[in-house]
Amino acid sequence: MYTNILLSTDGSDVAAKGVKHGILLAKALDAKVTIITVTEEMYIDFGSGHAGAIIPSQDEMDRFVAANEEQARKVLDGARAMATQFAVPAELLHIPDSHPATAIIKTAESRGCDLIVMSSHGRRGLRKLFLGSQTSEVLANGSVPVLVVP
Repeated sequence: MYTNILLSTDGSDVAAKGVKHGILLAKALDAKVTIITVTEEMYIDFGSGHAGAIIPSQDEMDRFVAANEEQARKVLDGARAMATQFAVPAELLHIPDSHPATAIIKTAESRGCDLIVMSSHGRRGLRKLFLGSQTSEVLANGSVPVLVVP
């Protein structure tokens, strides 16, 4: 049924549940697995109105990029360990400087994935309405089926 599954993780315990579920599903279906983590770009305030701009130095930007790369490496190392534990080969990707939901959708489409597996952070009621989630955005804007793991 599914042959190419995209798993998304931010390294949280909640996301790990989704990765594990996706890995076990891929194993049962003998499907290809791609695991991604996305890091957002640095926010730069160029100022508006009477507020002054806050523009980071090149050194601050370099440290931000290095920290994102290190965090992504740790997240993907954890996902690799889980895939190895269940004997499922997985391609690992870090998508830098991107909005997570957009990167997940684009990656799934460009790699021909036929399923995205993501976890839900379990927000309910007004918190969900105000905070939203990357999972909700992928569900609303993507064209690939999404399996949401609670």
